[in-house]
Amino acid sequence: MTSVIVKEEAVASETKTRMVEGAARLLAMQGLQGTSFSEVLELTGAPRGSVYHHFPEGKDQLIAAAIDLAGSRALQAVDDWAGRTPVQVTEAFLGLWRSVLVRSELRAGCAVLAVTVATDSPDLLAAAADVFRSWRVRLAALFETGGLQPQAAARFAATLVAASEGGVVLSRAEQSMEPFELVAAELVERAASAATPA
Repeated sequence: MTSVIVKEEAVASETKTRMVEGAARLLAMQGLQGTSFSEVLELTGAPRGSVYHHFPEGKDQLIAAAIDLAGSRALQAVDDWAGRTPVQVTEAFLGLWRSVLVRSELRAGCAVLAVTVATDSPDLLAAAADVFRSWRVRLAALFETGGLQPQAAARFAATLVAASEGGVVLSRAEQSMEPFELVAAELVERAASAATPA
């Protein structure tokens, strides 16, 4: 009996994870308005009853979990860059977004940004702010370890996040990698300048 309960809990946990991953993917591709429970169920094949079981507080609860997942995945990548130079960290961060654009054929962007620009929920805005702040803080710490002064590291981390997000948006709008690559080249150049002793 215990093994049956454990198995049922594992299946339920897997279903919830699949739904959160599906919501994050839909946010990146279709934005907040295009990420409904029915869209998530269709994408993931989860049973309809799982919506109310796993997300009793409604759509915002699912979206918050998807934002958290997207943020955590990026932070896991950033954590792998410890010990790299500011230029290498910058190139790696840009590489994450380049990969999103290329793999999606310019149809996907940032799930966190998608929520930020479309929601009027203070809770979801706070969740998005937490994700962006965590990226900035973690990147700034890497830049500081790489030799930048604390204030310069914080400024460049914010610039990297904001400019790369903007580059993704421009490339999606223009259906061309050119805007992103122009932004990327400028950011790498700035990282090299910032890391060069005066």
